[in-house]
Amino acid sequence: MFRPMAQPRETDFGFRRVGEDEHAGLVGKVFASVASRYDLMNDLMSGGLHRLWKSTLIAQLRPRPGMRLADLAGGTGDVAFRFLAAAEDATAVIADRSNAMLDVARDRAVDRGILDGLEFVCADAADLPFPDASFDAATIAFGLRNVTRRADALAEALRILKPGGHFLCLEFSRLIVPALRPLYDAYSFRVLPALGGIVAGDAESYRYLAESIRRFPDQETLAAEMRKSGFGNVTWRNLSAGIVALHSGWRI
Repeated sequence: MFRPMAQPRETDFGFRRVGEDEHAGLVGKVFASVASRYDLMNDLMSGGLHRLWKSTLIAQLRPRPGMRLADLAGGTGDVAFRFLAAAEDATAVIADRSNAMLDVARDRAVDRGILDGLEFVCADAADLPFPDASFDAATIAFGLRNVTRRADALAEALRILKPGGHFLCLEFSRLIVPALRPLYDAYSFRVLPALGGIVAGDAESYRYLAESIRRFPDQETLAAEMRKSGFGNVTWRNLSAGIVALHSGWRI
């Protein structure tokens, strides 16, 4: 009996639909291209606000002595460095699928004198090489929207947490002040790619980043996805009028 071949699964790459099998490679090229200027661009395109957003994440996480963190899609280390500075004898793993980003993170760690308590692992957030229940906390900051299979990444974050473990996701979200949307759209689609072209030499990667924000779920939808993955006590906080939202969930 003839059976039609299954159609390849697709996902969003910015405003384009691409096969899941090519999505990770396309995202990888973006971050390989921008890694060396990633931190500078974060400062420029957010006016430094990303530092406050990440500090808010750490304040909500409440690091304690001996705590162990998995920072997923941890990039150049911003969240992990803040975490380690906030608690004695804490340890952290920066997991990111981009070796280029991890190389920058290693250099930044050495520059800060962080030689102990920090590991670097090249891994996809949707397929982590860590044992079950091996971390007290897991974070992902501005990385979940770049994961090919978001549901798998949420499931993996839950799996690696100990019972009572805390998951925090910091991500661009939906503005809650409608009057700001035209200005925000103009900045995202005109200023941001131009800035990326001038500073990072790559306007297209920053056009993708702007598009990926628009394709990412709103606050309520992401909270529902977290609950479906098994997280309990799911909440979120809007930061900067909803430009960014900080989602929280627990392994109950």
